[in-house]
Amino acid sequence: PTSALDPELTGEVLRVIRSLAEEKMTMVIVTHEMQFARMVADRVVFMDGGCIVEEGTPEQVIDAPQQERTRAFLRRLER
Repeated sequence: PTSALDPELTGEVLRVIRSLAEEKMTMVIVTHEMQFARMVADRVVFMDGGCIVEEGTPEQVIDAPQQERTRAFLRRLER
């Protein structure tokens, strides 16, 4: 949700989303920001080519992915 925003505006958008998450607002957010997803998401869905590859809690998908495609994507983000 913040790809084309300056850092100040990015921080504000992330604060609003975090606040809505704390209020249990249902949201669908597309992001490559795994730390942010871990902070606000109850469920994470990793997709590739329009297909769901893996889904679960942030701990399951981000910290202990089962699918090689998910692991490869996360390794690339770490660089």
